[in-house]
Amino acid sequence: MGPLRSVVLCGGGTGGHIYPLLAFADCLRRHDPGVRITCLGTPKGLENELIPPHGYDLRQIPAYQLPRSVNLNLVRTPDRMWKAARAAGKVIEEVRADVVVGFGGYVSVPGYLAAWRRELPIVIHEVNVPPGVANRMGMKFTKNVAVGFPHQPAQAEALRDARVVGVPLRRGISGLDRTAMRSAARAHFGLRPDLPVLFVAGGSQGARSINLAVSGAAKELARNGVQVLHVIGARNEPVPVPTDLPVPYVTLPYLSEMELGYAAADLMLARGGAMTCAEVAAIGLPTIYVPYPHSNQEQKRNALPVVQAGGGLLVDDAELTPDWLERTVIPLVRDPQRLAAMSHTAAAYGRRDGDEALLRFVYEAVNR
Repeated sequence: MGPLRSVVLCGGGTGGHIYPLLAFADCLRRHDPGVRITCLGTPKGLENELIPPHGYDLRQIPAYQLPRSVNLNLVRTPDRMWKAARAAGKVIEEVRADVVVGFGGYVSVPGYLAAWRRELPIVIHEVNVPPGVANRMGMKFTKNVAVGFPHQPAQAEALRDARVVGVPLRRGISGLDRTAMRSAARAHFGLRPDLPVLFVAGGSQGARSINLAVSGAAKELARNGVQVLHVIGARNEPVPVPTDLPVPYVTLPYLSEMELGYAAADLMLARGGAMTCAEVAAIGLPTIYVPYPHSNQEQKRNALPVVQAGGGLLVDDAELTPDWLERTVIPLVRDPQRLAAMSHTAAAYGRRDGDEALLRFVYEAVNR
């Protein structure tokens, strides 16, 4: 395999597209510190907050939301899209890219179009079923499609021939030893070392229904010696937590170092976003999944395989009440044998090498 001299990465809008992009960029740099890495983004996307602090070159191009139905926007889309593709093409030519690797989000489409016009190899990484609209469009230009989970090719015709590589994860997570870090992580949050911990996080934006259910169960959890580490979400209202609890209940608006939360926890309560599912399975953290209800059920599909294997539990958002949590969490978190079995099953399903496997796939695509 000859070295890659210049790689353009596309992925923006949400953390689910940007975090795997960053993990893959780190993997590229580990293998070859001299490789040129250029990321395409839009002026408004979350990528502006996440990519530059990691030291990667972010180039902004105009990107437009793709319409999901036939309307006036669809008529205007080709003109807008070619404008965005021309901007992406200028970047690709300037950095003399060897390959374009896309992780989804609207910014990926101009990158795919520009690479296709220049007959450059395109590699797509997809974590959802059904595939996102941007990656679906990209699949018209390339057969080099990689996916994060083994259930995806079976569930989506468009992904039938995709390569299962896993999800690129940050080294802080893929290399995490929960047992070794537990004491330090609990001390970091002011949690006691001798009592079980429920870690609650509803994704980067938080989840109001989860927040209210857990705070509603706070007294009963505490009375049974269950500590709570609760990431509320930066855009959510603070939750009312009783002040006179006998054990710690720690709330945070946001946690950038999720590995510390994972290390402190015996059990997690979370949504079913693809990144969350990939991370907690890889590190073997037993998890109760509460899929986001207002969508096409992709979060439920993300969580179901590991739950069916025995590595987690699934509850509908509408059924998540303080009473359900008290009946479910308290006996589970105080049963070390059951937690150990769930942890072992989750870890067997998860993968820690998604970044390396995707890199091998990219080399194959370039050398074809």
